[in-house]
Amino acid sequence: MASRIVRVGVIGCGEIAQVSHIPTFNFLSDYFQVTYLCDISTNALEHCKRKVAGQPPKITKSAEELCSASEVDAVLVCNATAYHTEHALLALKNDKPVLVEKPLTSSYKDIEQLQAAERASKGRLMVGYMRRYAPAFLDAIAEIGGISQIQYARVRDIIGPNATFVGQSGTFPRRFDDYEPEDSRAAKDKDRTAADEALTTYGVPANDLTRRMLMVLGGLGTHDLSAMREAIGMPQGVKGAVLQMPIFTATFDYGSFPVVYESGINQVPVFDAHIEVYGSNKIVRVNYDTPYVKGLPTTMTVREKTTGPRGEECYQERHVRTTYEDSYTVEFKEWYETIVSGREPKTTIQDARQDVDLIQMLLHAGFASV
Repeated sequence: MASRIVRVGVIGCGEIAQVSHIPTFNFLSDYFQVTYLCDISTNALEHCKRKVAGQPPKITKSAEELCSASEVDAVLVCNATAYHTEHALLALKNDKPVLVEKPLTSSYKDIEQLQAAERASKGRLMVGYMRRYAPAFLDAIAEIGGISQIQYARVRDIIGPNATFVGQSGTFPRRFDDYEPEDSRAAKDKDRTAADEALTTYGVPANDLTRRMLMVLGGLGTHDLSAMREAIGMPQGVKGAVLQMPIFTATFDYGSFPVVYESGINQVPVFDAHIEVYGSNKIVRVNYDTPYVKGLPTTMTVREKTTGPRGEECYQERHVRTTYEDSYTVEFKEWYETIVSGREPKTTIQDARQDVDLIQMLLHAGFASV
């Protein structure tokens, strides 16, 4: 049991907050209490206010009000990506620890601003790469470390429609559209401007196709790219990429071995997501299921050549489930520890910069002829 309750302000009351974040905070009531909510939708605020366990939180449409509130010890930013930097900066300005849902940003300029703000702040920023906190993922990294020479790896994240999984999650989220016209226009303009500025910085033409792929790589893609680089490091480059929806693919060059990356969305209601690393005598795989249905564990499968009891060569397969604790719960407990201890989180601003590097590599490879 935690000895201190951290009071959290949540910016963004959309699907992920309703399905995962607020319920997880409620379950972790010995660690957290949601005391403030912020969104541009009054109906979303009222709906999420009723979802919070314990004392009803205050609600506001002002992120600045939430970040400066004395009732808030730490801030979760889980709204539209275009606002992540702006609201993370507000939290850091007010010396609050802040957890920002991925993607942190697609802009190198934003990365530099956030780093400067963090240096001047008593708070620290943690990026919400929840898959990287799963115990099975950490177990797999240890197993991969036992491979003398990686021969090949595959990163796959081809999933069915999220609405299917969300609809069966038992959380009953709702969508609201009671936005002021000027708020809707501002959000659309900010999103497009941020995308165009990032693409221009990358040296990639800004058009509907590249904007769409930037959004997908930042959203779905950073789950996989972030986990890939922690598991096996950064690639030297991209040998080729076919970046088209609904399913896209690329081949990363790691010098002594290739990595095939497959991702996208189709209509088959299955969550096919894994990272698989091949060595000459061992194959290690991390198996992910949808995070929207609580209690579905991340697991590890190890297949290897080994020696039998009489010294004979044989095959062994292990399927390991370390815990049923879901990745968001583990991630939030880790965030709690960084807040109360003051130590630096694993998923930092500098760490997130590498995802921007990877997205730039992919877009260069996929749209070289545009």
